[in-house]
Amino acid sequence: MNTTTIDQAADTVVTQVLALSKDEQFLILTNPDGDVYEISMALYRAALNAGAEATVVIQPLKTQLNFANRAALAAFGSEPAVCASVSANKMGKDRAAMEHPWISKTGQKIDHVFHYLMDEKRTLRAIWTPGITVDMFCRTAPIDYTLLQKRCAALCEAIRGAESIHVTAPGGTDILVPVAGREPMSDDGNFTAGGTGGNIPAGEVYISPLPGKSEGVIVFDGSISLTGGDMLVREPVRVVLKNGFVTDITGGREADLLAESIRDGEEKALEFSRAGKLTPEEGERYHKNARGLGELGIGLNPAAEIRGNMLEDEKAFHTCHFAIGSNYDRDAEAMIHLDCLVKNPTITVRHTDGREIILEKDGELASPFKGE
Repeated sequence: MNTTTIDQAADTVVTQVLALSKDEQFLILTNPDGDVYEISMALYRAALNAGAEATVVIQPLKTQLNFANRAALAAFGSEPAVCASVSANKMGKDRAAMEHPWISKTGQKIDHVFHYLMDEKRTLRAIWTPGITVDMFCRTAPIDYTLLQKRCAALCEAIRGAESIHVTAPGGTDILVPVAGREPMSDDGNFTAGGTGGNIPAGEVYISPLPGKSEGVIVFDGSISLTGGDMLVREPVRVVLKNGFVTDITGGREADLLAESIRDGEEKALEFSRAGKLTPEEGERYHKNARGLGELGIGLNPAAEIRGNMLEDEKAFHTCHFAIGSNYDRDAEAMIHLDCLVKNPTITVRHTDGREIILEKDGELASPFKGE
């Protein structure tokens, strides 16, 4: 039984994960009630105890298809050193930046002030916790971050330079995911430098598949995320991908809801294009990418469980997850990013020199990656 209090968990996040310093500006963006508000206030108290200058900004609940309140996003104009987005669903899109985006040093469009400060200027470090509960926070935040970071580093090293990743699972998943030239990313709970950030709960290694390349079948048998929220899967959802895009979704009610969420993402892209928030070319691209494979991730938080909340589910041991929609390398953007879970996968990394490295076998980490 977990006995960690909310204030103890908040202190772990503030002192270990974020290493908040005296006099640093700490922006907490949240919703007005429920668990997320309670957690936000615990983080606020922990930040004050650390000597930081903390500010809480409250806006109504947003989904990944809604705009954030303009006044809430205006708080980023103070360029805080640290941000916690503690939302019941999502922070919300940045209307002004979508209409007048920044252009990165590499020529990519940046359509949210949060990403501009964290990814481009690299002055911001952050956590984001869509859908977190007090129970989840107290169970999954106070973990052994040194061990988590060792595991994440070992998996990233094994994936780095890979040509493809093959994933199979007892539920019927069998897919080849090309990743040549892609860099693995780590949500390891070490967000102590500008330009770093991730979830609480932390605990995954993930990578963006090459757009238009993945081939095979994924059977989601854990949980799925939808535009309106997350749910446990009772009847597995079978998804066929050809040339990197979803061509068929079958199953029961869950399959229908996932297909509907993808259509929501497609329609929202065209709606934004008609409204001038995206160019016609961008609208078509975002529409197409709503069916793309945007992520492959591996869960690594030992305290996480599959409970129908993707923030926690995707971090659980013995799972991997795939996202339909936008990727993290920003070369296949969409209006949606729908994480969906596969249980007990076997994950094999294939390198160009013929080497094959098994990361997990039937959901169990291979011994080189346990870090113990």
